[in-house]
Amino acid sequence: MPEKKIPERRCAGCMQSFPKASLIRITASEQGLVIDDQKAPGRGVYLCPRLECARLAEKKNAIARGLKRPVSREDMDRLMKMINEIDLNGDPDGGHADAK
Repeated sequence: MPEKKIPERRCAGCMQSFPKASLIRITASEQGLVIDDQKAPGRGVYLCPRLECARLAEKKNAIARGLKRPVSREDMDRLMKMINEIDLNGDPDGGHADAK
């Protein structure tokens, strides 16, 4: 029986591919960014749960480009705060143990 393929997505910050479940999905709605809702409808951008990757994505404007719409300063601040909390309390490898 063939192995089940694990879906992968590319981080908008570091540009490495990881299993989809280990990344944070960001989508846009009328009210702003929807963060880490794997079922939210619409175009999505993925980020590693590391502050370094979020900063890199912000510097490259990768989230706004990926969503094809501008991202407000408030939404970016909220995203950075959330990722900072995950990065400080979460996985010591920040999800990069599975990097290819």
